[in-house]
Parts: sequence; C-alpha cells; structure tokens
Amino acid sequence: MSKTDYDLLAAEIEKVQNAATPNMPISVMLQEAENLEHWVQEDKVLLTAVGLDWKVVDSISPRAGALRYLQGEWNKEFQSKDEAQKEWNLRSPEAYALHDELIHHGLFAYRNMPDVLTKVQRIADGSGHADMIQDLTDLCALGKAYPAPLTAIGVDLKLFDKAGVLSEEMADLLARANGSRMHSNVTVQTRNKAYIHLKEAMDEVRRCGQYAFWRNEERKRGYVSQYMKVKVAKSKAKTSEE
Repeated sequence: MSKTDYDLLAAEIEKVQNAATPNMPISVMLQEAENLEHWVQEDKVLLTAVGLDWKVVDSISPRAGALRYLQGEWNKEFQSKDEAQKEWNLRSPEAYALHDELIHHGLFAYRNMPDVLTKVQRIADGSGHADMIQDLTDLCALGKAYPAPLTAIGVDLKLFDKAGVLSEEMADLLARANGSRMHSNVTVQTRNKAYIHLKEAMDEVRRCGQYAFWRNEERKRGYVSQYMKVKVAKSKAKTSEE
C-alpha cells in the first residue's frame, strides 16, 4: 500500500523545493498524521465552512503512506550498510595481514630482480582500505607472473590466488559498507521531501482547525502537534534557567 502511495505521489513529491531535515522523528510524524486524520472527521462541516478543501484531508493518508515507504527504504539501506561495516571490521584484519605477508615475501624473493623488486616496492607504498584492496590484486598478478623465486623460498603460491579472491570480496564489502553516497543522498532527500509534502497538508488542516476552534480548547487541542508543543515547552524552560 505504501509503495502504491509513493508511486502515485512521486511526481508531486519531487516538485517539493524544501528537502530540509525533519524536525521530528518520522514515526512521530506518521502517528500524528493518523491522529489528525481521525480527529478531523467530525468537524468537516465547520472546517469546510471556513475554507478548508476536504481534498487536503483526504490526501493525508496517501501522503503518509508515501513517507512511510521512503522511510522504510532508507532504513533498509542504513541497515545494509551497518551489516556490511560489521563484516568489514571482522574480515579486514585478515586482508591486511595477507597483504603484509605477500609484500614481505616479495621483497625477499625478488631481491635480485631489480625491475620486479621495484614493482613490489611501489605496491608497498600508499595506505588506506582502497589502496590495500588494489595491492592484493596487484600482488596476485605479480605472483602469477613471477612464481619461480617465490617457490624457491618455500612460499605457497595459493596465497597469491587467495589475494585475488580476497581483493574482489573486500572491494564489494567496502562498497556496501560505505554505501553509494549518491544513492544515499537521493534516498534521504526524497524522504525529506515526502515529509514536507505531508507536513504541508497537516499544517493547512491544523491552521483551519485552530482558527475554527479558537474558543474551544477541547477541540482545538487536536489541531496542535503534541510533539512540537512539548519540544517548545522544554526549550522555553531551558532558556528561563540560563
């Protein structure tokens, strides 16, 4: 249902200019939207009389559905990155250890082969995860190209094969741990636009409700964000203490 809501409203959401970070948790916003939609029903006659287009009320549910879907997509992406980061933390020490071991073997095995030794020294330069991953690929290729000196000092050539496989696996893992920055930005910006899209409808309903019930506190309270009310109260209390 939420995916359907988003598909129907995607074009509208994309037109939203404001993609600012939400000023309340998405879960709270969604609950307040549901509460407001329920609260407003018995006031339809009075609210439409003061100028509220009831289509705005009817749009709250699908707008909330679109936001719920996009928040779910963001949560999945965040969780995937978190899981990949944990796996990277678990496996990267092995990759770095193999990297250091193969360079150690290469510097000794190719000590009498200046051209090849230079290649090993060049691989040994640099630092960082991406550099280590590329080094494993280069070391794999070097071991396959010049196996004899390695065999002569008792090095297991399977280690170089392992380096090639590990390089591919760690490259994929690092990419998932980092996440696609562009994709992450697009996901969160669209989520933020959907938040504003829902907020615009809720704000319009609340303005009309507060106007219509300005002398009826019992009904008026349903047209006020309780989260923001508490937040403002805490802020004022903190200011008065300073």
